[in-house]
Parts: sequence; C-alpha cells; structure tokens
Amino acid sequence: MARPIIGIISNLHCINDQYHVQGAGVINISAVADVCEGLPLLVPCEPDSVRVSDLLEQCAGFVFTGARANVHPEEYGEHATPAHGDFDRNRDAVTLPLIRALVERGQPFLGICRGFQEVNVAMGGTLYPEIRDLPGRENHRMPPDGTLEEKFALRHNVSFSQGGVFHKLMGAQSVLTNTLHGQGIKTAGPRVVVDGHAPDGTAEATYIDGAPGFTLSVQWHPEWNAKADPVSRPLFEAFGEACRDWADGKRARPMLRSA
Repeated sequence: MARPIIGIISNLHCINDQYHVQGAGVINISAVADVCEGLPLLVPCEPDSVRVSDLLEQCAGFVFTGARANVHPEEYGEHATPAHGDFDRNRDAVTLPLIRALVERGQPFLGICRGFQEVNVAMGGTLYPEIRDLPGRENHRMPPDGTLEEKFALRHNVSFSQGGVFHKLMGAQSVLTNTLHGQGIKTAGPRVVVDGHAPDGTAEATYIDGAPGFTLSVQWHPEWNAKADPVSRPLFEAFGEACRDWADGKRARPMLRSA
C-alpha cells in the first residue's frame, strides 16, 4: 500500500545573505516518514509558485511547522512592533488560506509552534508578541546556549481538559513537553478550543470545534525524538492514521470528542 503524501510546510532561508532556499527540519521529515508512515513532501511557501487548490489535491494532510519568522500582526488586526520579530509574508499567504480550506474540507493537519499560532490566526484569533513579558508568565523561549538535546529538553508540564481530545489521545491528563517559542495565543479564534495549558496559563494544545477532521495543534515541538517520546508518538501516529484514511477515500476521520 502506498504511503499517504503528507505536505510539510517549508520556511524561507538565506544562504550567505544571497541565495534564498525553502527548507524544513529533518526531524519534521523523519517524524512524518517514521511515525506517521507517510511520504514527506516539502511545500514551498511561494504564493506565485503554488496554489492551495493543487496542494489540497496532491497531499493527504499537512504539517504546519515551527519557524523563526512570525505571523504578521496585520493578519489579526494589529500593528507590527519590534517585539513581533521577523515576518514571512509569503508563508502567511500560503498557510492561512490553506488552513481554512483544510478545516472546511475535513482534511487532516497538525500544527506545531508557529503552525499552532497560525492556525489560531487563520481561524480569527490573535497572538501575544512575547509571552515572557506578560505578568506571571515564564520564559518559553529556546535556551540560547547548549546542545540540541539541551535545547529540546523537556521543561514543563501541559495539563489537558478532563476527558478532552488530548487527554483521550495521550491517555494522561498531564504530560511533560519541551518549549521553544516566544509568541503565544492571546485570544482564541471563535472555533479554536484550547484543550491544554502550561502551568503559567499559556495555551499549549488546540483543536477546531465542529471540524470533521483531524485539526490538532500544539505549541511545543513534538517532532523532536518523535519515534521514542511517549507524548510525541501517539500524536503523530493518530495524525498519520487520519492521513491514510483521507488518502484511502474515507475522508474526514472524526477526532476523539470530549466526554
């Protein structure tokens, strides 16, 4: 049986300050290939080169990856400030309409870090530019020094709603995750259900209310050690199963619902 094609959203990089490339982390590719059992396909965020309609037909599902560039605040009705950091308007132009189309079609997707944030924006929500500047919040950013293992180390718990989608999927109401982000959800979109929080109240896990397909997103980075991590593996396995169902013509696979 052919593996389902799973699109991995790429990001813009500049080599030697001259040569622009679109790329995605190998750990994202490995998570899709090894845990989802899908065929990874890198999706360039170049709106003049790709069409959402084509992507929807070619891919069974999509991973909206993390990135250094943030969603532009104009997309949620605010002005850009230095605290908002760098932007990638081409990614915004591809991903935001793609997310809305996926929700409408019931086609599966998984949002990660920036992907988690852009799902919220696509669905009408807003973002804080810098979580660590808020009263009572902790610094969720990636440690500036150390090895990759140290930067992606598990750092805080995420607590899920009792009997909710993530509780059922994980088989636990609280799990330990890494944290490598600066921004976070300010107001959730009208259909965005926040199903998990960090100890300081930061939104960490969401799904789309009433959507017929797999619409889970997380603020942490489950692609790190995805094959062995007891939190990451069930997330990618469930996403892969939803993608296989879509590719097999079963279309929308209902998510586990809250009790």
